[in-house]
Amino acid sequence: MIITPFLVIGMLIVFVLLFLFLNTVDKRKWLTGLISLVLTPLAYFHLFYPFINIISNYHHQKRFDSEAWIEKPALRYEMIDNTIASDTLKGMTKEEVSKYLGTAEWLTWDDAKKAHNDDKWNYGLGIEPGAFNDKVECVEITFVNKQVFSFKKFQQDITFEKKNEEQ
Repeated sequence: MIITPFLVIGMLIVFVLLFLFLNTVDKRKWLTGLISLVLTPLAYFHLFYPFINIISNYHHQKRFDSEAWIEKPALRYEMIDNTIASDTLKGMTKEEVSKYLGTAEWLTWDDAKKAHNDDKWNYGLGIEPGAFNDKVECVEITFVNKQVFSFKKFQQDITFEKKNEEQ
């Protein structure tokens, strides 16, 4: 276990709350302090810490891996920040991008042309974990002169297809 400032502050908060609660039951400070000291790790790791993980949207960051990108599309959000920051795909041709990322999942609609834009490829990144997350992460890759020019992350509302009632 790595001792971080967040861990220390969280455990102090849990200790104080337990101490104040137990102090209402028994006025012996030494006994209340001892019981609070013993119960703090249990309360922290079984109540406080899981609650924080549920409401926060922290996720692990991974380096870009072409095989994982293609095989596990729901976990792409773990790789995209590293991919954008390191310019892993910057300057690649459409053929190279297609080899590393697979075929584009959809093309951006161009209102001026009233057609899909072949120079803007989109990929779904999956849903970031978190209790209040109702968006799907996506990335748009823009090509200029058939080479990757830029990346743009965006979010879409989660939608579910309705089953056909007649079947």
